[in-house]
Amino acid sequence: MRFGYSEACLDHDTGDRHPENPDRLRAIREGLKRKHGVEYVEADPASRAAIDAVHDPGYVDEVVDFCDSGGGSWDPDTVASGGTWNAARAAAGQALWAAEEALADAGDPGRRTPFALGRPPGHHAVSDDAMGFCFVNNVAVAAQAAIDDPDLDAERVAIFDWDVHHGNGTQDIFYDRGNVLYASVHEEGLYPGTGAADEIGEGDGERGTLNVPLPAGAGDADFLLAIDDLVAPVIDRFDADLVLVSAGFDAHRHDPISRMRVSTEGYALMTDRMRTLAGEIGAGLGFVLEGGYGLDTLAEGVSMVHETFDGRPPIDPDKEPESDSVPVVEDLRERFDLG
Repeated sequence: MRFGYSEACLDHDTGDRHPENPDRLRAIREGLKRKHGVEYVEADPASRAAIDAVHDPGYVDEVVDFCDSGGGSWDPDTVASGGTWNAARAAAGQALWAAEEALADAGDPGRRTPFALGRPPGHHAVSDDAMGFCFVNNVAVAAQAAIDDPDLDAERVAIFDWDVHHGNGTQDIFYDRGNVLYASVHEEGLYPGTGAADEIGEGDGERGTLNVPLPAGAGDADFLLAIDDLVAPVIDRFDADLVLVSAGFDAHRHDPISRMRVSTEGYALMTDRMRTLAGEIGAGLGFVLEGGYGLDTLAEGVSMVHETFDGRPPIDPDKEPESDSVPVVEDLRERFDLG
């Protein structure tokens, strides 16, 4: 795989005890050292115009001024430093690069598939506020730019979010839009408390939002059930030109801040499902880093995505989905007219 990476993302200093810290990227880089076929690309930072396309300019001005003044606690969870704005621009630029590269190889997601390794993460950032460790919604910047740029020729973008937390910011930005589909599989009731099954979009975006809130303890088989029976057919029907994966690794069974039971192998299986789907519908496929706060499991998860594209066949789970997950999926299949 090709990984978007910038040293500027290490300058977002959240403090030694914050779970979202520069060691996350260092751990990923260390884990990829031993892997074959890894290529790093430093993309240009996102322009102010690209960020303003999904964020309120007044809010962006506040972030810039806050960082210029040295930063601090934006809210109890979300911390900025003097280097945060440049880091956020770099992370958004990497996501934009991933979208561009994915579209260049549309329908053939192989060893050159892009993965943007940026921080701070983005999927909790709403149009006019930072929250949940996020300041700029990186995947939203990428999706909007792919649609706005006539050279990229993307009419419809699908975002699949497998982070354990619901991406409330991404959902809100595109909730009434018909050209961006947002699908999320996440832990029910976890921060930020959004992502209920009945949040399906409105106006032109009705049924353009798919939320699959799974009960705590769900693992590989549950996530695959959601992908196979809901996410993949909904994206297929949407006829996306580009599929972006908001790739958080905090649903891992050993992540310190969730109660889900996804294994490292589970990320290989989910990656394989998305690669197959993109190939079948002729879409570009790119990955954008979100959460993941156990350094070992984060590094293993990203490495497993890479290994899957490098030819390692994933191993199917030997466990059935949890009984509480099945009715969630069945109800949503009915709600989305999937039979």
